[in-house]
Amino acid sequence: MDNGMENMLDMYLFETNSLLEQLDEVLLDAEKADTFTSDSVNEIFRIMHTIKGSSAMMEFSSLMTIAHRIEDLFFFIRENTIDSIDEEHKKELFNLMFFSTDMLRAEVEKLENNEPLTNNVDSFVEKVNSFLNKISNKTDEPVSDVQEDDSNEKSENSSTSLPNDGSGAFLKVIFDEGCGMENLRAFMLVTSIKDIYENLTFYPPDVETNSDTAAIIVEKGFLLGFDTKERLQAALDAVQNSGNVQSYEILIPPQVEKEDEKSVAEENKPSVQKHADAAPAQKVQAPAQNAQASGQNANVTHVGTNKQSLISVNLSKLDKLMDLMGELVITESMVTSCPELQGLKLDNFTKSARQLRKLTDDLQDTVMSIRMIPVAGAFQKMNRIVRDMSKSLNKNVHLTIIGENTEVDKTIVDTISDPIMHMVRNSMDHGIEETVEERIQAGKEAQGEIILSAEHTGSEVIITIQDDGKGADPAKILEKARRNGLLTKPESEYSQKEALAFLMAPGFSTNEQVTEYSGRGVGMDVVKKNIEKLGGTVTITSELGKGMCTTMKIPLTLAIVDGMEVSVGKSIFTIPISDIKQSFKIAPEEIIYDAQGQEIVKRMDNFYPIIRVHNLYNIETEITNLEEGILVWVGEGEKSYCLFVDELMGEQQVVVKPLPSYLSAYNIKQAGIGGCTILGDGNISIILDITTLHHNTSGYAY
Repeated sequence: MDNGMENMLDMYLFETNSLLEQLDEVLLDAEKADTFTSDSVNEIFRIMHTIKGSSAMMEFSSLMTIAHRIEDLFFFIRENTIDSIDEEHKKELFNLMFFSTDMLRAEVEKLENNEPLTNNVDSFVEKVNSFLNKISNKTDEPVSDVQEDDSNEKSENSSTSLPNDGSGAFLKVIFDEGCGMENLRAFMLVTSIKDIYENLTFYPPDVETNSDTAAIIVEKGFLLGFDTKERLQAALDAVQNSGNVQSYEILIPPQVEKEDEKSVAEENKPSVQKHADAAPAQKVQAPAQNAQASGQNANVTHVGTNKQSLISVNLSKLDKLMDLMGELVITESMVTSCPELQGLKLDNFTKSARQLRKLTDDLQDTVMSIRMIPVAGAFQKMNRIVRDMSKSLNKNVHLTIIGENTEVDKTIVDTISDPIMHMVRNSMDHGIEETVEERIQAGKEAQGEIILSAEHTGSEVIITIQDDGKGADPAKILEKARRNGLLTKPESEYSQKEALAFLMAPGFSTNEQVTEYSGRGVGMDVVKKNIEKLGGTVTITSELGKGMCTTMKIPLTLAIVDGMEVSVGKSIFTIPISDIKQSFKIAPEEIIYDAQGQEIVKRMDNFYPIIRVHNLYNIETEITNLEEGILVWVGEGEKSYCLFVDELMGEQQVVVKPLPSYLSAYNIKQAGIGGCTILGDGNISIILDITTLHHNTSGYAY
């Protein structure tokens, strides 16, 4: 496949996936309202219209056939009104539509995975035909394609010989030279105009099924027939907005032209008859000059390129742009922190360096914003999951979405889709009570609720999935953990938080039997792994009988962070600014020792352990007394503690570089090291991961 076709395929996949998401939303809203409105019927018809046309252009026959049959179905519904369908058939229609979207999505996934498409979709076509027969009260033959043109006219038209089909005006369309597949482009143009004007005639009439008509269109153009010139003018927008249209020409049949001339002659002065013998249509090469020369309207219009406010960009290009932005930040730091400039009084250089930093920051913000997209796409997909599981499990559940316009990095949105899906399915299967009676007895509403929310907090995005179900029983979790051999201490010594953490252990499930949705112990494990890949954390809270809440905290960006550089001996570490609460000096009398002799400091009426970084990483340093160095208070909640370092070297924007893959064998990520960065002088600084550093120091002798 050449680059041109690859670009077309990428655009096709992007547009089709977007249309399928729209279709899901329309169907879910219609099912909630228990009926289709005229707007929703038209919307579904347009979506299928577009998918059919683009699939035909790409020669994806299975997708085209599925979309075509659904388009026929909704054309019939649009013509006969949805009110003519009884309630039983409406339910069948909803199920048929969700089934069809699943089929379309499955075919699109095959394209994305370079797998062959389904060769035979006859069973689906028969299912649609059978339903059409039911609602149209016909049992003898399947309903034929409702948009077939039964004209027997042959494709032998030209600008001088127009078909005598009763049309009052014709529009001759010329496509761009060498654009290819002119017959399918013509058919797509027909389908777009038929939304405005149903009684359209076109020549050649078999452009949809006969690929040989492409050569005829190249030679003679594509002809569209309208009953009046006013109808033609109303359809011009569709022609002008259509792709690959080079020009169009308005043609008036001779008999209509003569009638118009006769009526004009009767109403106006005889002098107007000078133009009676003029040609019905004239090609104009310089419209502006002709407009100045006379008041006549040019029938031929060249269609210019339409301006677009949005463009689609390959994600790999954005990744490359992000990498270049990171290198620019490093280079800017190298220039402004050059050792040869230290101690020199360079006022102009300092001023220019400040301006460079400002421009770099602005450029970085712009690059980041390009990659930022709302989480709405990932959130809205959960509506379908809740709907399908509600039907399958016979549970009445409502999904509430909050903060769907929260924007995060495109990579993060792609990665969190699976974790969110697993958490929603977990709430549906495990959380919400099995029967309405159970909920009513517990004093709850008959309808269960799952709340999916997202919000920004500084440099993080927090996503929560909360349900009002029965919650998790820590005793049952510990019992299952004991049977699986996961306990490392007596059950009585486990806190509720530690017990709930077992839910994310690999292969752990509270379901005794494997079902369609759970029981294999992979869902929560996937959630934890995927979020940790992004440098985020997952926590679970639950109250028995009240429900469960899963909180995912994810950094907004993974490439560039604001960090505080600190020194320990000859080593330099970087602590993300977002993790720092406070830095301070300490007096000897402020140091407290607990029963094990570990050093503790009191801050804001709470006590926090002190971690000596030089002891943790075996670094030689002359500063070992706490009052000589600096304490940096980091973390949040129960994971708050104080790091003891030699000194603060200042704030610096740093580019996060991943650790070499061979270090994975040493489990270095669990040692509190989140990555590394290159400093302005070329040295490497280790970026501390405050969360894993806290876990790693559980047995550390402070």
